Amino acid sequence: MIKMKTPEEIAKMKAAGDILADCHKEIAKLIAPGVTTWEIDQFVEKFLKERGATPEQKGYSGYEYATCASVNEVVCHGFPKKEPLKNGDIVTIDMVVNLDGWLADSAWSYTVGEVSQKAADLLEVTRQSMYEGIKQAVVGNRIGDISHAIQVFAEERGYSVVRQFIGHGIGKDMHEAPEVPHYGPAGRGPRLKEGMVLTVEPMLNVGGWEAYIEEDGWTAKTVDGSLSAQYEHTIAITKDGPVILTDQGEPR
Repeated sequence: MIKMKTPEEIAKMKAAGDILADCHKEIAKLIAPGVTTWEIDQFVEKFLKERGATPEQKGYSGYEYATCASVNEVVCHGFPKKEPLKNGDIVTIDMVVNLDGWLADSAWSYTVGEVSQKAADLLEVTRQSMYEGIKQAVVGNRIGDISHAIQVFAEERGYSVVRQFIGHGIGKDMHEAPEVPHYGPAGRGPRLKEGMVLTVEPMLNVGGWEAYIEEDGWTAKTVDGSLSAQYEHTIAITKDGPVILTDQGEPR
């Protein structure tokens, strides 16, 4: 069942989203060669605590960290590590913020030092594919319209869209109905209605879309070892169009 949110509840999620967005803006200042994703994870936990929020991922199904940190060929759910980031790496930091029981979810991919044009292009197309999907998140459209817009934008530019991991509803629970794939035909799936809150979080690969899970049960990597990137926002469906609850104020 899809849980609809009132304007007051969406405002509470926006407050969580504002903290999350501010945290990502601070992470952007920290990312550099020599920094570890472990240090970033510790920073995030401290940042959230100082603002009266908590990292919802920590403890979820036994997950031990405040963030997921996915480097290069890691698609998602990578563990923070004490291995320093290197010049030319790309890294996605994903987190879910809990503020007074209401959640917001956002992932962002970052460049480490000077990266290849191939890596820079991947990040830009992945980011823009997310916004192409969000443009379709209007009352009366269907989930498949979001999915299709992302897939078309990505594949026309030579990238593949990961199938195994998808967006979702969110509210007081991290994963709610409906599911939000990032591929598939338009005009399918639940109709979008005012009060729905969703995550749109495409993961794009330079090579094939296939991914596998490592023995730790969490870390997903591209099968062919190609680079992967992810961007994610939490959005609310309103009569005036989609509202990004995790907006960083970045250019579209």
